[in-house]
Amino acid sequence: MSSVHARIDPEALDEAAEWLMRISEGDLDESERAEWESWRVSSPERRLAWGRAQLLQSKLGGLPPALAMSALDRPSNPERRLALGKLAMILAVLPAGWGSWKLVESQQWSADYRTAVGQQRELILADGSQITLNTDSAIDVLFDANQRLINLREGEILVQTAPDITPLARPFLITTRQGRMQALGTRFTVRELQTHTRLAVLEGAVRVELPAGHGVAPLIVSAGQRTDFSSQAFGHLNPADRSASAWTQGMLMADNLRLADFIAELARYRRGFVRCDPAIADLRISGAFPISDTQRTLNMLVQTYPVIATGHLSGYWVTLSPA
Repeated sequence: MSSVHARIDPEALDEAAEWLMRISEGDLDESERAEWESWRVSSPERRLAWGRAQLLQSKLGGLPPALAMSALDRPSNPERRLALGKLAMILAVLPAGWGSWKLVESQQWSADYRTAVGQQRELILADGSQITLNTDSAIDVLFDANQRLINLREGEILVQTAPDITPLARPFLITTRQGRMQALGTRFTVRELQTHTRLAVLEGAVRVELPAGHGVAPLIVSAGQRTDFSSQAFGHLNPADRSASAWTQGMLMADNLRLADFIAELARYRRGFVRCDPAIADLRISGAFPISDTQRTLNMLVQTYPVIATGHLSGYWVTLSPA
């Protein structure tokens, strides 16, 4: 069990991912198997890394299907390297990693509309309303005779509603796991965060209802306000700052933000894994950073603050450490 919870050197995880991929490609010959055995016992970190690989194999009986397809292409091409990066990331976060993979496979990719990591997408709906999906997001759209409904499965959206031209004046609704929002002629952002929903109203107002049975009265969130809410309670109403919709302009805003929190936000827009050393987690940063070029953002951090960025697996895995 120690290998499940221990933090393991990224380089050892990279190597374990490579060996797991090679073994999945077919039987190793005698010299390759000897090389693998030698590698596996050569250090405590490598033993732990291979323990993660064995745990993944026991859960799957092999590789996730999308990675296994890449494993069939033996040459070290970009697609295979990307698959290796994904595999190393799953090994890093086991046991949660497999659950995250299954979530993507079973939920997000079956949604009506979705975006990949680093992608944004604009939609114009049948009633003229506009939806912008942020990175790694997924929605379902259901318009019928009684309602205009958007179910936000994952991620974040910007909503600009249009009046309903049907005689019924159907309400425009957004649902997440935590509750239901009704647009009152408005423009707003909604972000689904697993345990809570974050709402920021830019124009108009939004009426928020929690699931039935909690006995909590609906909350009206007006223009210039934001709030977080769980399925059981509303958070405080706070001013909505410009960072709420900065992503629609391709920027990530930081105003005296902890480096660890900033990196967590940046990682949403970057394929791979970005880790912040705990020694610099509380370093405060400010500025506007591009999300369309996350490598440029990392370079800006290194040039401005006392940090260094170390990359593994062709930059798929990056660690920020004290300079």
